[in-house]
Amino acid sequence: MSVLIMAGQLILGLSILVILHEFGHFLAARAFGIKVEKFYLFFDAWGVSLFKFNYKGVEYGIGWLPLGGYVKIAGMIDESMDTDQLAGPPQPWEFRSKPAWQRLIVMLGGIIVNIIVGIFIFWVLTIRYGETYTPNANIKYGIVPGKIGTKMGLKAGDKINSVNGKPIVRFEDLVSSKVLLDKTVLNVQRGNENIDIKVPPTILNDLSDYGIEEFINRIPRVKFAIDTIARKSGAEQAGLKKGDSILTVNGKAVTYFDEMQAQLRANKNNKVELTIKRGDSLQQISAQINNEGVLGFKPKAQLPQDTTIKYGLFGSLPVGATKAWGMFTDNAKGIGKIFTGQVKARKAISSPIGIAVMFGSHVDWIRFWSLVGFLSMVLALTNLLPIPGLDGGHTVFLLIEMIKGKPLSDKFLERAQIVGFVLLISLMVFAFGNDIVKQVMKK
Repeated sequence: MSVLIMAGQLILGLSILVILHEFGHFLAARAFGIKVEKFYLFFDAWGVSLFKFNYKGVEYGIGWLPLGGYVKIAGMIDESMDTDQLAGPPQPWEFRSKPAWQRLIVMLGGIIVNIIVGIFIFWVLTIRYGETYTPNANIKYGIVPGKIGTKMGLKAGDKINSVNGKPIVRFEDLVSSKVLLDKTVLNVQRGNENIDIKVPPTILNDLSDYGIEEFINRIPRVKFAIDTIARKSGAEQAGLKKGDSILTVNGKAVTYFDEMQAQLRANKNNKVELTIKRGDSLQQISAQINNEGVLGFKPKAQLPQDTTIKYGLFGSLPVGATKAWGMFTDNAKGIGKIFTGQVKARKAISSPIGIAVMFGSHVDWIRFWSLVGFLSMVLALTNLLPIPGLDGGHTVFLLIEMIKGKPLSDKFLERAQIVGFVLLISLMVFAFGNDIVKQVMKK
């Protein structure tokens, strides 16, 4: 069932974005009097469609090959590779008959719509929910680094007060693009000492392998007590109760939850001696740790107080637009890191399999629409890449035409489309294979 939920959210989210993207091309073409012959979600390869109908001279349908969608514009060499229509003289309703600036707008129509959709989604989410964050000033006991952060030199209890000299206001910013994508120096307070720690430019490779929690845990260092105890767990068998506080593990003091976790992981499959505080008394208890290094209870932690900012209808717009545009620029920086070799392509590129995992195995509409907004900006950026077959490739050819003062030959455009198609299929095969290997390696 969880796989079906992930797949369902993926199909719904991508279908919305593909339809809106192609609608951008459709609207621009019709605005300039260009005939649109087909409007398809997914590809009707070899003429096979799951569903279709005609309305006002346009064939609308759903293809069987779920690799995006397209609008077939008369007089244009596109994904259909239908060159027969170009054999005759140009007609006034054809793409090729229109001025280069009009054709450029048609090509950019889908990208523009995706950017508008991304901004709109984050605008609405901001109107509805505002912004909730943890003030960095409320982090009393510092951070909990994972293996990536530890390798960099961070230690549990460190307080990160600024990045590149700029104060950190929101704790969540420590795992944002501000830290992960730029040449970043963390200004760390460790006891009475202040030190600088550089974030390596290749950190995205490690994040791909281990996850963001292995950089800096989203939950800061906290004190804790036992809350809910799992049935048939080591905690239940040892007689631990809700409200107990664990003071030592095998004689080693554990003031904070991460300290206790570290001691338990170091004693997998072994019995440990716990000193607990129950009410006003101290007790010694033996407990069995399982093979995952877990005792079997949920903690009641003293979490720092969050802050929520609410915005009005118009005040939410710049906030939503900033979030959306930030995702566009962050992904552009990520692509730049791939080309410069700082990030390995296999670590950064995902197929629909990886995207489905991002949606998750249960329906959370805030998460769903946030991810759809994110993917809308990614789709806009991806289509802007100067690869033949993508909108960006067509745009480059049109800009060359505008500079030269004459169009490129149909033969050149046809061959470029074939090259682009091969590149895109190769990239898709690579992405699918990459995600399949990732999922297998996790098991």
